[in-house]
Amino acid sequence: MNIPKDFFYTKDHEWARIEGKIAYVGITDYAAHSLGDITFVELPKINETLKLAGHCATVESVKAASDVYAPLSGKVLTVNTQLLANPELINQSAYEKGYFFSMEFSNETEKAALMNAVSYQKYIEGISK
Repeated sequence: MNIPKDFFYTKDHEWARIEGKIAYVGITDYAAHSLGDITFVELPKINETLKLAGHCATVESVKAASDVYAPLSGKVLTVNTQLLANPELINQSAYEKGYFFSMEFSNETEKAALMNAVSYQKYIEGISK
């Protein structure tokens, strides 16, 4: 299972790569593999304001449809439009080509609620037992 060390994670299996005040967001490798082959993704709109833990995207796979929740509050800056035509990029490259969007987050203190890679690894090991 790929869990990049410099990312942050939620219990709902979203990740955030934070660069200054910008966060790139997607779903984890664990989530992508649990869903199976991803066939559709609905992304937020540019300039949309997201609230921490609020619905921000939807992923559909051959197994199920799942909501994606914002790991931080803020405004959507860009969306990965490649996913609209090629949602399988999420399965192939969850942390690089399969990112969903970037956002400018508005509340620095929300980062404290996110898990680091070690905590997320322990969390998914607990789920898998």
